[in-house]
Amino acid sequence: MTRLIFMGTPDYAAEILQTLINANDVEVVAVYTQPDKPVGRKAVLTPPSVKVLAEQFLLPVFQPNRLRDEEVVNELLQIECDLIIVAAYGQILPKAILEYVPCINLHASILPQYRGASPIQQSLLNNDKQSGVTAMWMDEGLDTGAIIKISMLEIAPDEMLDSLYKRLTAAACTLTLDVIRTWDRRSATAQEDVKATHCKKISKTDGLIAFDDAAEIHNRYRAFTPWPSIFTESGLKIKSLTLEEVESVGNGGEIIAIDTNSIVVQCAQGSLRIAALQAPSKQETLAVAYLNGKRLVCGNTLA
Repeated sequence: MTRLIFMGTPDYAAEILQTLINANDVEVVAVYTQPDKPVGRKAVLTPPSVKVLAEQFLLPVFQPNRLRDEEVVNELLQIECDLIIVAAYGQILPKAILEYVPCINLHASILPQYRGASPIQQSLLNNDKQSGVTAMWMDEGLDTGAIIKISMLEIAPDEMLDSLYKRLTAAACTLTLDVIRTWDRRSATAQEDVKATHCKKISKTDGLIAFDDAAEIHNRYRAFTPWPSIFTESGLKIKSLTLEEVESVGNGGEIIAIDTNSIVVQCAQGSLRIAALQAPSKQETLAVAYLNGKRLVCGNTLA
C-alpha cells in the first residue's frame, strides 16, 4: 500500500484524485488544494473541484494561501506518507517538502516543451500534431525535474480544447497509477534545458483578435473556447467557426459570402466560415441572423 499526499486544484486534478481513491493499492492520506475563490458576477465563494471530491470521501483537506509559509510546511511534514503526487496545484513546492518524500508531478505537455501554466492551450495555439502528459520528479525549478515517463497522443487538426483536455486527463490518470506502481529514480531522464519552451497563464485579453491570419485565429478559437473565447475590438464574440481556406489575400473583416447557415469573412490572409456570434450583453445567435439585425451584407465589415 502506497500512502500519498495529493496536491491539485482543477477538474484535471480531480480526475486523477478519483483514480487514486479507486485504486486498491493506494491510500490518499491528505489533499492540498487552492483556497476557495469567488466565481461569477455575484462573486460566489466556490471550492475547487479537488476539494469537493476529497470531502465526499472524508479525506483531510488543506488549503493554505502560501505553501511556503513555515507553519504550513511544518504541518505537512507531520503527515506520514511515501509519495507526494502533484497535478495542476498552482503553487511552488518549497525545498523542505521536496526533500521530505519523493514528489511526482503530472504535467500536461511533452516536457521540456511548454513548461508553465497553459500547456494544453499552447499546443493548440501552435497547431501541434502531438501532445502528452509527462510524469517527472519535482525539483525547485518550474517543471524542470527529471522525466520518469511520457504518455503521448495525437491531436486532430480541428480538435478543441475541451476534447484535448479530456483525453489528456484520461492519459494522466493511467500514467499516474503506472508511475506509482513502478517508480524508480534511477530510470529517470534529465530534461534538455536548451530545448525548453514556456507558456504563461491565459488572460481574458488573449482572446482579442483582428482579422489578420485565418489559420492563427482558428487555432485561437480552438485554444480559447470556452474561455476567454475570441472576440473583436467591439466585444463581438465568435462562438462557432471553421477554417475556410488559407491562401486568399484581402481586406480583413470583409464579409464575402452569406448562406443559410453561416457567413464567410475574409482575413488579410485566408478566410473563416462563421456560424454563430454573440454581441456584448446579448444572447448567442446565428451569424446570419446577426447580419440581418445589423443590416450587413457582402462587402461590409464585420467588426
